[in-house]
Amino acid sequence: MASSIPSMEFASSSSKRQRRYDVLINFSGEDIRKKFVSHLDSALSAVGLTTIHHHHNAVHIQQPILKLCRVAIVVFTQTYSESAWCLHQLQQIIQWHETYCQHVLPVYYEIRPSDVRLQKGNFGETLKATAQQAFSGQQLEHGMSMWNLALTKAANLFGWDDSNYRSDAEVVDNIVKTVLHLPALSATKFPVGLQSHMEDLIQTIKNKSSEVCIIGIYGGGGLGKTTLAKAIYHQIHGTFKEKCFIEDVAQVSKIRGHAHLQEQLLSNVLKTKVEIHSVEMGGRMIRESLSGKRVLIVLDDMNEYSTLLDLCRCRARFSEGTVIIITTTNEGLLIRHPVDSVFRIERMNAKESLELLSWHAFREAKPKEDYNDLARKVVTYSGELPLLLEVTGSSLFERTKREWNGVLFEFAKRPQNNVPRKLKISFDVLCNQIEKDLFLDVCRFFVGKGRVYATNILNGFGVDVDNGIRVLTERSLIQVEKNNKLGMHSLLREMGREIIREITGKEPGKISQLWLDKDVEYVLTENTFFSSQRTKVIQRLPVKMLLNMRDFFDPYPEVREPLLKLTENSEYLSKKLRWISLQGFSSKYLPNDFYLHDAMVIDLKHSLLRVVWKETQILRSLKVLNLSHSMHLIETPDFSRIQCLEQLILKDCPRLRKVHQSIGCLYNLILLNLKDCTSLRNLPVGIYMLKSLRTLILSGCSKIDLSEKDIVL
Repeated sequence: MASSIPSMEFASSSSKRQRRYDVLINFSGEDIRKKFVSHLDSALSAVGLTTIHHHHNAVHIQQPILKLCRVAIVVFTQTYSESAWCLHQLQQIIQWHETYCQHVLPVYYEIRPSDVRLQKGNFGETLKATAQQAFSGQQLEHGMSMWNLALTKAANLFGWDDSNYRSDAEVVDNIVKTVLHLPALSATKFPVGLQSHMEDLIQTIKNKSSEVCIIGIYGGGGLGKTTLAKAIYHQIHGTFKEKCFIEDVAQVSKIRGHAHLQEQLLSNVLKTKVEIHSVEMGGRMIRESLSGKRVLIVLDDMNEYSTLLDLCRCRARFSEGTVIIITTTNEGLLIRHPVDSVFRIERMNAKESLELLSWHAFREAKPKEDYNDLARKVVTYSGELPLLLEVTGSSLFERTKREWNGVLFEFAKRPQNNVPRKLKISFDVLCNQIEKDLFLDVCRFFVGKGRVYATNILNGFGVDVDNGIRVLTERSLIQVEKNNKLGMHSLLREMGREIIREITGKEPGKISQLWLDKDVEYVLTENTFFSSQRTKVIQRLPVKMLLNMRDFFDPYPEVREPLLKLTENSEYLSKKLRWISLQGFSSKYLPNDFYLHDAMVIDLKHSLLRVVWKETQILRSLKVLNLSHSMHLIETPDFSRIQCLEQLILKDCPRLRKVHQSIGCLYNLILLNLKDCTSLRNLPVGIYMLKSLRTLILSGCSKIDLSEKDIVL
């Protein structure tokens, strides 16, 4: 048999027309087809789902199949590892899952999940024999390694072990319910207890489909309110033309102000940029712009009334079928406003808590037999709080009994109701200081930032960012969202801030220093990266954030004398600055003597720049230059001395008329974003000669005559 992976194929009908399928069922052997797969197929078909059987005996193979399916169910049996064909296809199924975020659901029929995950027992021995037949010579080690990896990844996903159920019918019933509620798997890796909440909420929405429905989801932190809201949003958003989901509403409003929140709400719903200059203007625009529309709006983690009040005042203007969902820890917010239904999220029961912990710690629905008592003690100490179970379980994955007992010892020392202190145990058991430093840097600087953005900065310090992010994600300490931005639960961020306060109290060199800019609405902050303690970052932040800086620093940062000009403080002229974030920079150009030469990222969004700098700069390390939303920028800088640049972002620079011809020298440029540069008439021909350029965005550039405005090269 050839060692190359065959294309994913299926048995097609005589018709040449491609048919779409809901579920692909991958299995090996005629016995399992008659015994279990036929039962599963009938149950899926009975609820209106189309299926396709995918096994070695399929005939008349003509067309690729995965792109035609929504979800793949892989049925593992003792004989699965006998089929090299199935193992090859499993590799492609996992690649499809990772590339396109599609769902893969494993089923273990008369086999233990750990035998598949670890390739143990008869399953593992058969796998070795199959590999020796399928691969020859030097290909054997590589081929076996790829099969092992695919099996391990598949067995780490949420699925079903038939030994946990009384009958095949019960297993099938659970599978069908999960496929019907796939959005639950988009919201969380292991959706224990989520399905019943989803069904209750969706039924409420259906009952009020002829009117405007406002729903409140209430409960303490870490109970899963956001997860439930995301699952509902993913389940129903396809039936709405105008919709939006805004996370961390309290944080956005606290830092950026209520007018910015109104702006974000309208921009997301209307799918166009909206500028709001006052709260009164925002309230009026919401009433006018959303009148007569059927909308889906989810506002996550609200703790104040303003935005909800805006929407309640519009209630009579919305079209029937509108759904508004609010999650909050503030029960009073839901009592004082006309909310139709309030769902109170309680802590999990003991059975669900043990299952959730087990999925994260063992990748199975039940603990290993010899870990059962330890797992039950962790559940007791966790207070049956989902977030704590998830993070603790993830930190105990593949750990020894001694390490479990160490975590239990630490739990016993922490106050019962202090969740951040309990979460800190999972930080403390990280394997090395590099991972701990990376977590603190993400907490401090990169929540809500793109993964690539963070990686570009931190890789310059010699940090293995990709591996670090992988570990922190596996430990449930951070999330990488579908838009590839870094996220962190508010309680974990609170825990991170507490750690930073402890460190800065002991090591004054890490304490932030603040300078008041000449624009009294902003401050300049200087901080040290934990991942590279020789590297400083200068940021320009709104003064509103100064009120929140106490979340990060104790004692308070040192505040120095006001700066009339950025360069009046000579310390800026010599420091090795890697990341310069001066959003809203208020001068017409960057001073010539401002030290930029070691910068890897320069972020000047929303600046008042007319030109970036007057003299050509030699910036050998610069990889990202972001000048987006610079309303007065008329031309780009000379790029001839910044040839390592990978991302040039000029989005929404309406007065930009000229892109410097030296852009043709940027042989490493991957992304060029010129969206909504409405005064730009032509581009240097050198742009189209750049072999490295993968994405060129020209949508909204109305004066450039191109039929394709967004081009992926």
